Amino acid sequence: MADHILVERDGAIATVVLNRPEKLNALTRPMWKRLGEAFTELSADDSVRCIVLRGAGTKAFAPGNDISEFATERSNVEQARAYGEDMRRTIDAIGNCRHPVVAQIHGICVGGGLEIAGLADLRICGESSRFGVPINKLGLVMAYAEIGSLIALAGEAVALEILLEGRVFDAREAKDKGLVTRVVPDDQVESEAKATAQRIADGAPLVARWHKKFARRLRDAKPLTPEEYDEGFQCFGTEDFRIGYQAFLAKAKPDFRGK
Repeated sequence: MADHILVERDGAIATVVLNRPEKLNALTRPMWKRLGEAFTELSADDSVRCIVLRGAGTKAFAPGNDISEFATERSNVEQARAYGEDMRRTIDAIGNCRHPVVAQIHGICVGGGLEIAGLADLRICGESSRFGVPINKLGLVMAYAEIGSLIALAGEAVALEILLEGRVFDAREAKDKGLVTRVVPDDQVESEAKATAQRIADGAPLVARWHKKFARRLRDAKPLTPEEYDEGFQCFGTEDFRIGYQAFLAKAKPDFRGK
């Protein structure tokens, strides 16, 4: 089952692949577990500067959970609770990942697929991509951990529209709703995602991690502590800051070291 979640490396860029193309990358419980483990491992790796998250092939990012598994893995409340805990841990692992995450979205991105893609920092899709959460047709609820990330991404009104209607809609509407960052021609999704990841990887990695941390902290209305406020100035004590401003003055490309 490990080969259903692939982790590939190209220098400082890691690519995590939902690798079940014969089922449009539909997620199973073991896939949820391994996906969370992969993100926990990558988050702890200081050599990583960006993670691309995608589905295998170009037909789908993911259509959500494999419905055929419900009879054995989610047929009652107790089973669903255990399955939900695996999903929650993975949602936390992706959402708390220190490194920037780019979702490369081909084709179908619905249900749990949209939940996962929505946890990325940037989401790039093709013009023919389709989105939605039609789980009301299954008598299935989106639990707190899952709906929280959707609300954080698109707001409560849009999240409820998506859940209550259960429509599947196109990339243009997904862009209008704030579900995706960028829509490109289908044959340019991969190249655009790679170029985006490379631009991120070329930047100062400590700065990227700080920006992610600060953006998530500001979701909480609680006032910043003096220590939190001061953290915004810690970059001036890094080697990367000296490398960055000296390269700028010299009109040269900076070679950041993550220190």
